[in-house]
Amino acid sequence: MANPCGRAVKRLTASAAPWLVPLPARRRTGQSGQMEKRPTALILGAGIMGLSTAWALLREGFAVHLMDQAPPPNPQGASVDHHRLIRHAYGAQRGYMRMVDDAYAAWDRLWADLGERLYVESGVLAVDDTGGGWVRDTRAALRADGRAHEDLTAAQVAARFPYLSGEGITDAFHSPAGGVLLAERIVGALARHVVAQGAVIEVARAREIDPERATITLDTGATRSGDVLVVAAGPWIPRLLPQVALRVTASRQVVVRLEPPSDAWRTAPMLLDLAESGGFYIVPPVAGTPLKIGDHTFSRQGHPDDDRTPDPHEVARILALARHRIPGIEGFVRLGAATCFYDVEPDERFVIEKLAPHAWVMSGFSGHGFKFGAVLGERLARAIAHPQHAASLPAWAAGDEVIPA
Repeated sequence: MANPCGRAVKRLTASAAPWLVPLPARRRTGQSGQMEKRPTALILGAGIMGLSTAWALLREGFAVHLMDQAPPPNPQGASVDHHRLIRHAYGAQRGYMRMVDDAYAAWDRLWADLGERLYVESGVLAVDDTGGGWVRDTRAALRADGRAHEDLTAAQVAARFPYLSGEGITDAFHSPAGGVLLAERIVGALARHVVAQGAVIEVARAREIDPERATITLDTGATRSGDVLVVAAGPWIPRLLPQVALRVTASRQVVVRLEPPSDAWRTAPMLLDLAESGGFYIVPPVAGTPLKIGDHTFSRQGHPDDDRTPDPHEVARILALARHRIPGIEGFVRLGAATCFYDVEPDERFVIEKLAPHAWVMSGFSGHGFKFGAVLGERLARAIAHPQHAASLPAWAAGDEVIPA
C-alpha cells in the first residue's frame, strides 16, 4: 500500500509478526517468590505518542497492550512521514522553546535503547518577508535564554545559501541548533523495541471508548481493558471522544516532495518562513529522504478516513508558497505529494489530561508534537506510575511552565 503521508511501508501480517496477536497479562515474581500481576496499560494509538508512552511505562514496570488500526508505522498516522523537525525557534512560546532541551535529552535516552541515532543536525534558518512578529519574537526568546543565533540580512542569506533568494526578506536569523528527526524510521524502530521488551501490539479498530472503565470497544464488538487507559489516536480522537472534539479538530495538510538539482541542498538548514498568518517550511533532503515543502496554515477540514489523494490545486498552492524563495524550483524533479492529517488545537497547545481517574488523552499536537514525543511519553508514564506528578502535567504539556526533570 502506498503511504499517503510518507514513503511506501511494508504491511505486516500476524503470520509475519506474531507480536501483533494479543497475549495474556504479564506476571512477575515478587520478593516472596509468588507471581505478581503487573499493572496493565492499554494504549490506543501506536504512533510516536502511544509508542513513547509504552516505552516509558515498560520501564516503570507496566505490562503494555497497544492497539492501532494498522501495524506500525501506520501509513495513515500523523507520526508517519520521512521526517519531522526539532528546533528551539518557537516565536513567543517560550515554554515549548525550553521544553526542547528536555526533548533532546529524552531522544538521547531513546537512541541508547534503540542502539541507533535517527537524527540529522541541520540548523535553522528563519526568515520573514511580511513584517510580522514571529522572527522578532523568536529572536527575543533565544536571546533571553542565551541561545546561539546569528542575525542575517537579505543579502547575507542569499550569499551564504546561494540556492535561496533573499528577495523581500526584512528579517532573518540562523541558529546552529536544530535538525531532522527521521520520523518513519523512529516509529518503526520504537515499535520493534517495545515488543522486544514485552509489549503487545494488536491491530484492531476502536468503535467506542469508556474512560470511566478504561475500556475500548472494537468494531467487532469485542472489548479490551486495562488498569490505565491512554488514548493517543491522533486525528481520530475527535470521533472517539466528543469532549475532546470541542477543543481539537482534524486538519488535512498537503506536503510536496522534490529532488533538488544541487547536492548543496543536502547540507542546507531547515527553512522556516513563518508568520502569524501561516507560512511554509522546507525540510532538507537528509539521509536519503526527499526535500519536503509544507504549509503551516491549518485547513481544519476533512476526516482522516477520507480519500487522501492530493488535489493538483493543493500541490500548486504549496509550490507557490516557496517559489519566491527557491529560484528555479520548476526545474526540481517532482517526487510526488501526500496528504497527512493533524489533530489541531486552536492555540497549538498540547492536550495531555485525565479523562477519568484511570484514563488519559494525548491530543492537540498540531503538527509540532513529534519533536516532543519521547519526553511527553516519559512525563505521562511518570504521572501514571507516580500520581503526585499528575496535577502539574497538563499545564506543562500546554507550554505554560517548565517542570524540573
